[in-house]
Amino acid sequence: MMLAIEISELGSHWEPIGHHQLLLLAQAETPAGEPDSLWSIVTSGGAPGLAILFVLVAFSVTAVYLVVDQSLALRRKDVVPEKLSEGVAAALNSSRLSEAETLLRQHPSVLAGVVAVGLNHREYGWPEVEKSVEDALVDQSARMLRRIDYLSMIANLAPMVGLLGTVTGMIFAFRQVAASQGAAGAGDLAEGIYQALVTTVGGLLVAIPALAASGVLRNRVDALLSEVTLQADRALAPLRRRAAASSRMVSASTPGGGRIVAVPPAQMPNRKSAPPEQDGNR
Repeated sequence: MMLAIEISELGSHWEPIGHHQLLLLAQAETPAGEPDSLWSIVTSGGAPGLAILFVLVAFSVTAVYLVVDQSLALRRKDVVPEKLSEGVAAALNSSRLSEAETLLRQHPSVLAGVVAVGLNHREYGWPEVEKSVEDALVDQSARMLRRIDYLSMIANLAPMVGLLGTVTGMIFAFRQVAASQGAAGAGDLAEGIYQALVTTVGGLLVAIPALAASGVLRNRVDALLSEVTLQADRALAPLRRRAAASSRMVSASTPGGGRIVAVPPAQMPNRKSAPPEQDGNR
């Protein structure tokens, strides 16, 4: 149809059209093919590509589970309950230890666990209480970051798995070129590389959200642990003041204003002084 129109328009200036020009015109008249569907793109890598995509799907499901789980676990009311530190401090100010322990049991949380550890070591003095609280904070930090570390591991592994699929697909593509002894054209090679890059895209689609979520959750944990440290110090402040007061009383009752004073051997308990030497003239 287009040839007839072209001939009528050219009129006397028409020249014979070569075979190559006819081929170009035929290609121009051919309608464009329909775009590939998502399923055809996913399955274009064959069995190896599908296996790697299955691993990436498992990574993505696990990452979604970890994000949802940690988002629910890191709620502020479950880590630092409101008014808990004030209630415990008020009970300890009045020496109502049983009431403080009851409050901690009624509000199970990270803060309650840390304060309970400190109260369990109160009989050993404030330095031991302070050290036990620090150890409990380190332990709670490790517990809260453990699943976030799994999320970071998925974010690091997903691109590597996608790259594995890409390398595998390119190996098959170049193998086809080698098997045909160079007869395979650039189109065949491009098709193999296109199939291989599908797994790389899948790996990046899993890694980027997982990496972002792990960073956000890690910052959330740091902020909550800072709040737990502050609230635990506030709850145990009566024990610290009492220990400081006891230390001042001991210092005041110690001879020399609390300084160590050398005691002569004759004044030591259970030690008799030597009898005075007798004058030889007597």
